[in-house]
Amino acid sequence: MSKKTTGYLMLVTIALASIITLLYEFDIVAVPPTVMMAVRWITAIVLVLNAIVRKGLTTWILTCMVLGIFVGLDFPNVAKALQPLSQGFIKLVKTIVGPILFSTLVFGIAGHSDLKQVGRMAWKSMLYFFCATTCAIFIGLAAINLTQAGVGIDIEHMPHEELPQTSALSEGDKVALSHIDESAHGIYKFTSFFRDTFPENIVKSVYENKVLQIVVFAVIFGIGLAMVEEKKRKPFVDFAESLSEAMFKFTNLVMLFAPIGVGAAMAYTVGHLGVDILKNLFMLLATLYLALIFFLCGILLPVALYLKIPIKQFINAIKEPVSIAFATTSSDAALPKAMSAMEKFGVPRKIVSFVIPTGYSFNLDGTSLYLSLASIFVAQAAGIDLSFGQQLMIAFTLMITSKGVAAVPRASLIILIATADQFGLPVFVIAAILGIDELMDMARTSVNVIGNCLATVVVAKWEGEFDEAAPFRVETDPDGVEEIAETIEEGPEGETRT
Repeated sequence: MSKKTTGYLMLVTIALASIITLLYEFDIVAVPPTVMMAVRWITAIVLVLNAIVRKGLTTWILTCMVLGIFVGLDFPNVAKALQPLSQGFIKLVKTIVGPILFSTLVFGIAGHSDLKQVGRMAWKSMLYFFCATTCAIFIGLAAINLTQAGVGIDIEHMPHEELPQTSALSEGDKVALSHIDESAHGIYKFTSFFRDTFPENIVKSVYENKVLQIVVFAVIFGIGLAMVEEKKRKPFVDFAESLSEAMFKFTNLVMLFAPIGVGAAMAYTVGHLGVDILKNLFMLLATLYLALIFFLCGILLPVALYLKIPIKQFINAIKEPVSIAFATTSSDAALPKAMSAMEKFGVPRKIVSFVIPTGYSFNLDGTSLYLSLASIFVAQAAGIDLSFGQQLMIAFTLMITSKGVAAVPRASLIILIATADQFGLPVFVIAAILGIDELMDMARTSVNVIGNCLATVVVAKWEGEFDEAAPFRVETDPDGVEEIAETIEEGPEGETRT
């Protein structure tokens, strides 16, 4: 059966199932529960058939998510017994944290070893990255606090794990605070946070998934490595690059288990907590999409307008890499197209080759917004009331940890789990988010690519090296195929320039 035929069959089946479900839910027609169950599993068979024909990981993840809902509704006891599968998936993801953060950060810093040459471009890029991701993080915090999407989920009686304490203070810190006047407690807590960012043993930090400590060690190590002479530096830079590439492949292999992990997580969530939790999950999804739209229109668009970037031409330039990112949920897959598109748009190659790869570690706007939003959602779902100061501390942590997110599908899940561990938030609540993580990943990855493409233009404009005429030299034929005519201009000294 062809993809087109199965696609039409799936659309018709889903449409009929949706109509019958609406008639049942609103008591318009008396539909027996057995009929509803039959409708669900006929739909499931069609969805599985479509996934078999299409063979894509994204299709399988979405299909297993729906199957998980059906299992949770019709076989709740079986659904509860599937929880170890989702736990196993989370454990696999946790193994990626240390190696991927260390390798990407060390290679990203030490790979640009000529610090004098790239220094000016580096601080301008980093300043823009910091401002953009900080705005994204605070927009995420504001959005989730406005919608309260996680409030009301009943997990008080979950048998497998007790709700953690909100205090992150060690016993030693509590003893120290007992000898300090209350007026200085805030200073001690603030300085103890910085103390805890430094690792005493990097192996121990990796073992305990201490993300901040890994990041601090990797940054300092990368800077130190960049100062070593080329002959001695190159082997370790190559090792970091190889380790990074290997961890990307490792992540892709782990993600092959994602359909099972997502399906089991959704089945357990619905089977244990009931279908009402879906309302909270889709509220979280809607909150993310609205927050991302606000970020695009309220932050990135004004930046583009202020710098007089031609919006229509910019959209035409980035539509292909953004489409790839949305479909694959991987900004890494869109990297080659994004770089070539920005060169054609008028950004010099030397700026594109520095800003976009660096941005893939330090300027993931959509991911940063998602992480802040999802972290507070986990706390709300667990019934943990975080103060404004605690939320700011999470935001500050994410400003650092989100810079090491790998540009591979669902890599932000790694940082979310690690952040939850760091602040004593229950990791098991993230299993509920797994069910819709694929839908959220599509949007946040697309925003990541848009943000990095815009960053190259911002830095080029800042450096005074942006080719203002280039965006208007891109022509589109009637069939929508881009043809780039090689334009020869005479430079000021009479030299030929392409």
